[in-house]
Amino acid sequence: MKPYVILNAAMTLDGKIATATGSSNISGEDDLKRVHEIRKDCDAIMVGIGTVLADDPRLTVHKIDANPEDNPVRVVVDSKCNTPMDARITNSDAKTIIACANEYKDEFMASDKYETFKKRGVKFFWSGDRRVDLTSLMSYLHEEGIEKLMLEGGATLNFSMIKAGLIDEISICVAPMVVGGADAKTFFDGEGFDTMDEAVRLELTDSYSLGKDLILKYKVLK
Repeated sequence: MKPYVILNAAMTLDGKIATATGSSNISGEDDLKRVHEIRKDCDAIMVGIGTVLADDPRLTVHKIDANPEDNPVRVVVDSKCNTPMDARITNSDAKTIIACANEYKDEFMASDKYETFKKRGVKFFWSGDRRVDLTSLMSYLHEEGIEKLMLEGGATLNFSMIKAGLIDEISICVAPMVVGGADAKTFFDGEGFDTMDEAVRLELTDSYSLGKDLILKYKVLK
């Protein structure tokens, strides 16, 4: 058992979610509100450590009217336990779970950093050897009562999740802009598939304009 996983992102027409320098302000105001409506409707929101280090996100519902209890549980995939002590996802705005790999468990749990996070109520989930076992993490989150999860991952986490068959729905905002750049981050990255026959198939379920942007919704075919 696992949560129903919705991957949400904004990308340029050429498939970039950030420039080579890390600039990622792609969504228009209307799309930002749409994203926060999805957050409000989900039990948890998950990102990778790269997003935490690059953006220091709050991962709360704050672009629309909401109460503190509307904030989803914040989940960070952080294999090497690199979440900064001052990261905003460790504050008291919402519950936080950090998923780490077993290789780094003993050293981290003996550190002052772990004690600080523990006092803040941050929970840790350990799985995998050098990298978090995402399938095990999804099972754990389901056991924690998380039925619907919003994935706002970076390119690597997005690919790892879809390769493992853990994404059910994709909601994407396509902005009318082109940035190019061989080193700019794409929607999916990772090692990729070798052939088109291996590609994950999707079914378009909805599409509409939102301001200057185009919203596309897909069902991931299993």
